[in-house]
Amino acid sequence: MADTRYINNALNSASNASRGLDKAIKRRKSLQDRLKLAGETSALLSSVWSKHPTTRLRFGTGVDDLSDVKGGSTPGFHATSEEGERFIALSSTEIARYQSLLYANGASGGHRRLLIVLQGMDASGKGGIVRHVFRQVNPMGIHYHGFGKPTAEEASHDFLWRVRRELPADGWISIFDRSHYEDVVMPHVYHTMDENEWRSRYETIRRFEKELVADGCAIIKIFLVVSRDEQRRQFLERLDDPTKHWKFDVSDLDARARWDDYMAAWQDVFEQTGTDYAPWYLVPADNRWYSRAVVSELLRVTLKSMELSWPAADYDLDEARRRLNE
Repeated sequence: MADTRYINNALNSASNASRGLDKAIKRRKSLQDRLKLAGETSALLSSVWSKHPTTRLRFGTGVDDLSDVKGGSTPGFHATSEEGERFIALSSTEIARYQSLLYANGASGGHRRLLIVLQGMDASGKGGIVRHVFRQVNPMGIHYHGFGKPTAEEASHDFLWRVRRELPADGWISIFDRSHYEDVVMPHVYHTMDENEWRSRYETIRRFEKELVADGCAIIKIFLVVSRDEQRRQFLERLDDPTKHWKFDVSDLDARARWDDYMAAWQDVFEQTGTDYAPWYLVPADNRWYSRAVVSELLRVTLKSMELSWPAADYDLDEARRRLNE
């Protein structure tokens, strides 16, 4: 009860701060004042977490073993789904502000950008996260791509070829639904490639991600941890609803039958590719509101940490005004 009261108070304060920022924009307050208010609003939103996701859910810091993550848990957020949904709505507004700032910098020659990697077993909620967390952002500046089985053309190149083609442009955010990690996990689980070959890809991936970060691309890697029981419930819901039959594939049952093999393969991925520059976050996903709240928090604080400013005009403002008044 105390936690719920505290969270509601923090959300009320964040809501008031966000409205204050809207007023500051309308009154044309200085850019410095606006950025300060945005930072204060974001800090209030972060305060609802008793243990912040950047530490509590980070592999190697708050989590060491995938088997320890319970799909139905909500670490760090001790409230109801209603508070969770309210948090997501408020956070989405602030994400939209920071995304506009990122896009403006990219359009003005900046190189900062963001890559979000979403992984998880089937029915873990990857698509829902994209719909809910990015609900208020400007589509101009967001690139979403889902990776499936490589096409003949893709398979004729090295495994990162198709990934490089979908990376974010300057000022953009790219969201990968599945990613280059499938090219390690699948041969690991199904033994379709010599072990030495797929294991060598770990070093290639680490080098690839390090180069991206060094070039100004932040990376958020998220694994949505859904329980077998919740996956079963989601699958049955799809089978019972004619409007969701298209979302089900019999191959999903084949993967489900190899659940333990997948968990072992992913544990290996986290141990081999969880780095300081591109860490993994293992997010419980049975409660959709919780996983969406976590991703929203990780996205917002990452954008805020870029410490971007609005680009200055590279033209004569007075001259532009004079010509408009001719």
